[in-house]
Parts: sequence; C-alpha cells; structure tokens
Amino acid sequence: MAALPWERSRGLLGRDRIDGAILLDPAVVVHTFGMRFPIDVAFCDRQLRVLAVVTMRPQRLSRPRLGARVVLEAGAGAFGGWQLSTGSQLSVDDEVD
Repeated sequence: MAALPWERSRGLLGRDRIDGAILLDPAVVVHTFGMRFPIDVAFCDRQLRVLAVVTMRPQRLSRPRLGARVVLEAGAGAFGGWQLSTGSQLSVDDEVD
C-alpha cells in the first residue's frame, strides 16, 4: 500500500515487474512515465468498489475518473486472471506475514 505522497509518486517506477499489486490511496490519476512494463489499473471509490479498469502502456497518463479515490495497479493481465472488473468489490488485508 502506498499512502504517503512519496510512496504514491514512486509507485512502480524502477521495477521490471510486480508480483501482486500496489494500492495507491488517495489517487485519482496515474501515469506510466518511466515505467518498463504495461500495467492494469483499477480506479476505485472510497469503499474500494471498482469504477473502471484499464490497461496502460508505458509513457501514458490516465484520465481522472469521476468518484475515484483509490487506485490499484498490477502487471498487465493480472486483473483478467483475478477476474477483477468494473463493479468488483476489493478488500484489504492489513496482516503482514
């Protein structure tokens, strides 16, 4: 989870891939400038209900999504494998192993 401003601004920059996902809170717009791989992006409301899902190639800027408050990012194709789509309800497990 990236909640601090510097964590959100760094996001997935400098990585070659991601295992799992990163939650940006708060966030309404994301970019892939400087990224090395395409990502799936889910724009969510305050209750973590998915409002929109897009796949973004590197060097792109998303449009703001009305009602979005939180963004979930993962490697391109991950959401399909997870069956995550518009209307899905997310939950966050704060337990750390």
